[in-house]
Amino acid sequence: NAEAYLSPDDKFITFQAHGKKPGTCDQIYMMPLDGSRVKRISSGAGRTTCSYFLPGGDMILYSSTQAMYGGSCPLEPDFSKGYVWPLYKGYDIYVADTNGKVLRQITFDTLYYDAESTISPKGDRIVFTSTRSGDIDLFSMNLDGTAPKQLTHEEGYDGGAYYSPDGSEIVYRASRPEGDELTEYRDLLKQGLVKPTKLKIYVMNADGSNKRQVTHLGAASFSPYWAPDGQHIIFSSNYMDPKGRAFDLFMTKKDGTGLERITYGGGFNSFPMFTRDGKKLVFCSNRNGSHPHNTNIFVADWVE
Repeated sequence: NAEAYLSPDDKFITFQAHGKKPGTCDQIYMMPLDGSRVKRISSGAGRTTCSYFLPGGDMILYSSTQAMYGGSCPLEPDFSKGYVWPLYKGYDIYVADTNGKVLRQITFDTLYYDAESTISPKGDRIVFTSTRSGDIDLFSMNLDGTAPKQLTHEEGYDGGAYYSPDGSEIVYRASRPEGDELTEYRDLLKQGLVKPTKLKIYVMNADGSNKRQVTHLGAASFSPYWAPDGQHIIFSSNYMDPKGRAFDLFMTKKDGTGLERITYGGGFNSFPMFTRDGKKLVFCSNRNGSHPHNTNIFVADWVE
């Protein structure tokens, strides 16, 4: 149970979860903030990821492989290469209503990976990650999929992007491999894989200009999200664990100063998102898990 994101009125959460039956893969669900009345939004076919509410709160955006794989799940990656993320071809972006009815498909590039999509608070643009450039880059497009624009051009992974509360900036995670790491990056990319062991947090203007690096931690920092003031960024990182296994939440100013640790639970803590009023924080964690690596959704009061 992960990647939980709030509706515009902060009353509902959309998230992805893995089915309990063998052979099932991640699907998209929705529930009230109290965790009751969980219902599936995605069709149940293929693998799904990266759901996000549209501005009106009555529609949900998500990516699915259903057009390419139908009812089956794409194969899990080969972890003999180390911990890697798969970039499945066939991931396209869909819009469904909150009852699960697919209203439209907005990308049709089945040879590429189109996912990790979120929407500007202005309600005018979607930012998403795609391999359509031959690398792993960020793009933006209109809500109907028209007028795509490439935002990043630097070699390396760029993804997990979110607009600032006023829609003027984008925070994202990125790798900038060099030397042997660049060779490995290119080799894995040909196989539809990426190794997220060294990710940094970046900020840029919504049009892709004025890129600047926020974190310099030499570790895996990802799942950044804006604080409601638009001046701070909360994110997950393993930089304080010598073994690189424990991820906790941290907060920093968007210029990279004032780093503060937020969680001390150990294990995995990630995918933070504030309510619009800044009074609560939703995040995912494997604390209190019923079995190893069991991840669940948590809501906490936020006290400055």
